[in-house]
This record gives sequence, structure tokens and C-alpha cells, in this order.
Amino acid sequence: GLSGIQSGLQSLNKNAAKIASAGTATSSSDLTEPLVGLLQDKQQVLASAKVVETTYDMLGSILDIKA
Repeated sequence: GLSGIQSGLQSLNKNAAKIASAGTATSSSDLTEPLVGLLQDKQQVLASAKVVETTYDMLGSILDIKA
């Protein structure tokens, strides 16, 4: 749910910072890991958003049944 979205966004920010710092003269890091991490973070946020959406839809259905 929401915690999955928050976790995914935090990780996304960390990976984005690693990618941004790779362009500096002091960095010689490989970009493979943070780029793959960005894709994983995106999937985590999308999946968590889908959980929130499904929960919202289910609650709407329950309220419609009760009404």
C-alpha cells in the first residue's frame, strides 16, 4: 500500500542520486546497479499503487452494497 509507495520512492531517490553523482570527476562507479534499481523501484511503486487502487475499489463496492 502506501508504505510500499514511500519505500519505492525513497529507493528511487537514492538510485537517482547515485546516477547523478556518476557524472562527477570523483566517481568511477558502474551505473548498472542503480539503473536496474530504478526499474525495480518503478515496479514497486506501480504495484503498490495498484494495491491502493484495488483497496479503494473494494471499499467502494462494500459501501455500495451497504447503501
